[in-house]
Amino acid sequence: MALATPDKIRDCAVVIGVGASQGIGAAVCHRFAKEGLKVYVAGRTFQKIETVAAEIHANAGEAVAFRLDAEDINQVQALFDTIISQNERITAVIHNVGGNIPSIFLRSPLSFFTQMWQSTFLSAYLVSQSCLKIFKEQNHGTLIFTGASASLRGKPFFAAFTMGKSALRTYALNLAQIYKTQGIHIAHVIIDGMVDGDRINKALFGLGRFIRLTRGTGGLNINAIADNYWMLYQQSPELWTHELDLRPYQEKF
Repeated sequence: MALATPDKIRDCAVVIGVGASQGIGAAVCHRFAKEGLKVYVAGRTFQKIETVAAEIHANAGEAVAFRLDAEDINQVQALFDTIISQNERITAVIHNVGGNIPSIFLRSPLSFFTQMWQSTFLSAYLVSQSCLKIFKEQNHGTLIFTGASASLRGKPFFAAFTMGKSALRTYALNLAQIYKTQGIHIAHVIIDGMVDGDRINKALFGLGRFIRLTRGTGGLNINAIADNYWMLYQQSPELWTHELDLRPYQEKF
């Protein structure tokens, strides 16, 4: 009688902060699924993440929609516990949380700054706390944070966003220095410019798209962004990129 062979462990990617189908998170999900990884599509709005997962299935990929509030420590831990219980190996985690919301500084209540900090930074802390424990046991893993040019320079009306993203950038660098010798690649991607996706194009009943086009700087192509995330994931430990900045060629910097 032949002995039963154990099921092969499946590599998977976890993308946190997925929204509309035409967005960075969704594009990254599609890119990693295209390469054969099972993708966990995690986000606040179940209808949106279900749509992204269905699109991946339609293209012969494998995806699971997981409704998640990335600012809730219990929900974040439950996500990673669920994956590990499935005899799957997490090889990539992408943190793509934190929207850019303008405000007038002297009219911004503490609650607004607290919410922005929780979205842009606290969620990253909770996600990294959970996934780095797993990566350490594996001696392998890639953690990518979606950052912004606000981490380098502040602009009027974006003090709260700058606060969170600048903290995220420094935090990512600190983690990279701690875990670089343990087979864990941590990268921070600076998105510099308007993204050609639904968040901008559908904002204010289409006014966002008009503003993007009239600026004359085009927009960051979400599929090209996803290609760069995949490139980071593919890098050998002999040559790791920690920080990558992406912008249209017309964007001033």
